[in-house]
Amino acid sequence: MKKYLVLLSTAFIFSCASDEKYEDLNRDPNNPTNVSSESLFTSATKSLFDQMESTNVNTNVFRLFAQYWTETTYVDEANYDLVTRKIADNHWSEMYRDVLYDLKDAKLKANTDNKKAMIEVLEVYAWQQLVDTYGDIPYSEALQGSADPTPAYDNDTDIYADLLVRLNAAIALFDAGAPSSEAGFTSADIIYGGDITKWEKLANSLKLKIAMRMADVNNTAAKQAAEQAVAAGVFTSNADNATLAYQSSTPNTNPLWVDLVQSGRSDFVVANTIVDYMNDLSDPRRSAYFDNNLGAGVYVGGPYGENNSFSNYTHIGKVMHDPTFRGVLLDYAEVSFLLAEASERTYSVGGTAEDHYNNAITASMEDWGVDSSDITDYLDRTDVAYSTAAGTWRQKIGLQFWLAMYNRGFEGWSVYRKYDAPVMNLAAVSELPVPTRYTYPLAEQTLNMTNYNAAKAAMGSDLLNTKIFWDVN
Repeated sequence: MKKYLVLLSTAFIFSCASDEKYEDLNRDPNNPTNVSSESLFTSATKSLFDQMESTNVNTNVFRLFAQYWTETTYVDEANYDLVTRKIADNHWSEMYRDVLYDLKDAKLKANTDNKKAMIEVLEVYAWQQLVDTYGDIPYSEALQGSADPTPAYDNDTDIYADLLVRLNAAIALFDAGAPSSEAGFTSADIIYGGDITKWEKLANSLKLKIAMRMADVNNTAAKQAAEQAVAAGVFTSNADNATLAYQSSTPNTNPLWVDLVQSGRSDFVVANTIVDYMNDLSDPRRSAYFDNNLGAGVYVGGPYGENNSFSNYTHIGKVMHDPTFRGVLLDYAEVSFLLAEASERTYSVGGTAEDHYNNAITASMEDWGVDSSDITDYLDRTDVAYSTAAGTWRQKIGLQFWLAMYNRGFEGWSVYRKYDAPVMNLAAVSELPVPTRYTYPLAEQTLNMTNYNAAKAAMGSDLLNTKIFWDVN
């Protein structure tokens, strides 16, 4: 695994984010506090990374939904039970309360356009994540605290359109050449350390991501947004990746370490879904993705959703047990796969679908420490090479995109929903297929019943197989 540089000193990076007293202070937006914009921005950033990185089944089951991992003793979540642990409630609360509320407060206190633009980019990221998880959600009336405790839900299609408007506005605000008095967050920025050029690339890459997600339902708008994003400048290497360098001691470790190591539990093994695909392709990332607990080069995934013996199946790779393992919000591999799809749709994004496909696989493998010769050999395989691999472009891109998003469970799940590839397993006990969304929180059904019922009617149902607007295939 390649080394990840720590952007800032341990003491400063997370001092504000780890203060439990601060967590209690910043709850009601109608009661101002003395918490600075910098502290709020750092706290929200870390909360966003933590929520997307965690594998605590009370808050994040995306790696299970993507069928990268499966469970051992307790298998409710791998069989798509979101109710017992109130998983949908917990994710909803974390994203609204600890990410979006803090970002809203940070923006109110921000004193430069660069800071406001940085905040807006993370807000758009969080809003898209919520839409892609639930569908219609409270948006235009959300985040009002006691002033409006029962906000109406907005249509998911409309939210997406507004997110593009907001991103365009944020991109226009960025000024990498601004004087120091007009700079963005610097030491409080735990992603890029205040590098506005990097933030501009992140904003454009997020714009590309939103565009391609909606391409099946609004190709015209998607084409325009994607071409604008690429012309303005998206990620061009792994050096651009939006990552967080976690620390070696709590509470600033990667949440994976807390769940896999500090807990002392053995709740997960690697799922047979991904192991079987990677074994068939002799994928050189297996030695990083997976452990060699069954012997060197021996990888056997646990049947997805089954009550699996921890000792009988392949364990999660050792690098993900490292407390300093980096967190990722968006990376070059993801951007390159999106460009491959854009090329197949004949968008003017430069290069060919094959070029971007190869760049994406290469970026993923380099990020996981694969030798260049092994990358070349992999790309030369007839079942991997873009010109000879089986299937449509959706199937080719979908499989390799899904493989590359390992440890980014939400994106892996989203790739499957968007491309309908690869073929997934039915959960062993429930015999259910992969869900297409989270159901709404139970709390919304009781505390915001009128608006919940309206959203349920607008979505057509509130079921695991109800589809987000962009999931049409």
